[in-house]
Amino acid sequence: MTKNNLLLILFALGLATVYVVWFSDWFTPKKVEISYTNRNLHRNAGRGNALRNLIFGVRPLTRFKELKVVPLAEFETNKSAVAVWHLVSDSNSVPVKTFFYGEHIPGMRPAISGVGPDALATNVTYRMFITAGNVKGQRDFELKEMD
Repeated sequence: MTKNNLLLILFALGLATVYVVWFSDWFTPKKVEISYTNRNLHRNAGRGNALRNLIFGVRPLTRFKELKVVPLAEFETNKSAVAVWHLVSDSNSVPVKTFFYGEHIPGMRPAISGVGPDALATNVTYRMFITAGNVKGQRDFELKEMD
């Protein structure tokens, strides 16, 4: 192998390395993107304890392992803050794209048996944590007062 061939091969490997590091997502941690919206929906239209005017969306379509909602102020001072809504999955849960706060998600159960979601206070910031396998996501949200 000539010196020119060796230099070309090293240059191509260098370009490939730069491409993989800067322009691919191979080394970036995967995460669940969480969005939410407040809608003024009919209060009696809820399913069980679901708060129908607080709707969450996740991307990509995900099978949750754990879903946890804690008050943000309490979480910032105590990392093991008591959750107002905490669901876990022992096996495979159903893939979810959207859900309401407090809604029963098939394949998931309350972390503490018999404990359902607590009512959310208006104008208080909460943080939602979602774990889906080794992928995690979190989002701060606030329940706005509806007219």
